[in-house]
Amino acid sequence: MSGKMLRILALAMLMSLIGDAGAAVVPWNGSADPFWSTPGNWDGSTAPTSADTASIGMVPGPVVATEGAVADIIWIGAGRAAADLTVDGGTLTTTKWVIVGINTGSNGTVNMKSGTFTINSTLLLGDREEGTGHVNLDGGVLTVNNLEMRRGADTVGTIDVQAGTLIVNGNAVSTIQGYIDNGWITAYNGNGTLELDYNVTNEGKTTLTAVHKLNPSPPDGGVASSGDTQLSWTLPDPRVPGQAVLVDVYFTDDYDALWTFVDPQAIQVTGKQNVNSVVVQTQPKTAYYWAVDTYIGDPNDPIIGPIFSFVADNRAPEVNAGADVVSWLQDGVRTRNLNGSVTDDGAIQLYTVQWTLVSEPDDPDSPDAVIADSTAENASVTMSAVGRYVLQLDAFDGEYTGSDTVTISVYADSCEATKALPDYQPVVGDLNGDCKVDDLDLALLEENWLKDISLTEEVELD
Repeated sequence: MSGKMLRILALAMLMSLIGDAGAAVVPWNGSADPFWSTPGNWDGSTAPTSADTASIGMVPGPVVATEGAVADIIWIGAGRAAADLTVDGGTLTTTKWVIVGINTGSNGTVNMKSGTFTINSTLLLGDREEGTGHVNLDGGVLTVNNLEMRRGADTVGTIDVQAGTLIVNGNAVSTIQGYIDNGWITAYNGNGTLELDYNVTNEGKTTLTAVHKLNPSPPDGGVASSGDTQLSWTLPDPRVPGQAVLVDVYFTDDYDALWTFVDPQAIQVTGKQNVNSVVVQTQPKTAYYWAVDTYIGDPNDPIIGPIFSFVADNRAPEVNAGADVVSWLQDGVRTRNLNGSVTDDGAIQLYTVQWTLVSEPDDPDSPDAVIADSTAENASVTMSAVGRYVLQLDAFDGEYTGSDTVTISVYADSCEATKALPDYQPVVGDLNGDCKVDDLDLALLEENWLKDISLTEEVELD
């Protein structure tokens, strides 16, 4: 290929990339305040739109603290600089990719504290030579279509998961586990355990969370009922077998008081005690912070624990609509009891329930399904058509609603229902496929007894 042709192709590729970058590249300057949403913080005095590339090349970078922040693409570490992006209570969505550590020698960081960050393409950590990209997943939810780490030579890409959640579209377990095995993804800076699943926590998605080795309860970043709230943890093993492990416990609704530790006595609830729980008082709609320092050897040298957090609130009812069911019609109808159950903290009022029919077979010759006593957990439903029924149980506690669904698959008869089971294996001798071995099968066998259909000469195929 000629040099001229190569230059033309290179120019075409460059123009394609520029076109993909959106309407404009909008650099962050941070001249007004810390917040993404402030127009004066961006060159041109306009915050990025969903068609723009947000370019962040400095520390401190933008803080997303309100809903509605958008961009087409985000570069973090533009211009070989250190740069960061913080999401703390707001929402940020990109149409395409986010590159952290984009330029040679750059150092980019994403700080997820709370809120949501949704990337509808790839999150790339460590793009070009010696570029570094890191994510502190301290809270909130980071959702990506794809995760790629350490693309270029000598690049660094890392994630530390604490109270936050990483969600990847599709089944990315093998990829994420590979990153974990390489030591690129850690839990609580190596002091916790990563929990990875596909299609369990979130349908059709891969989910990664972490638990600290102290196993705090309420879980870090979770929700607890207000009032008398029990804080509990798992004590580590002592350096000397049989020696008691003592703890200092600190609790407050003021994060800075715990972070700066200026007056520890004012927020201490337990001092040098061999305990694994303590009860504190909490108020609704309030965030709390706590820490457990442990003494596993020297009584004058505690191991400083991380800051855990939770929100005290009325918790939504936990609803279980029961296990999915395979059933069949009897005399053209089937009535099935619904085995719903609800657990609630009762913080506001007694919960109420409601069963509804989400979907049913479209059969004009059969009457619609009927739910009897739909405001009871153990209601019943009468079905007359073959097909799939989905019912939903809602529980309302005066503030929040919890929901769950159950699917009932109805077949024409018990044999068809049997064949629908995932572990179905036909019984040997069931020649007519009616799930029974009987005289009908024997008659079929006798009818064909001693018949031989094997070829007696070669056959030419068209």
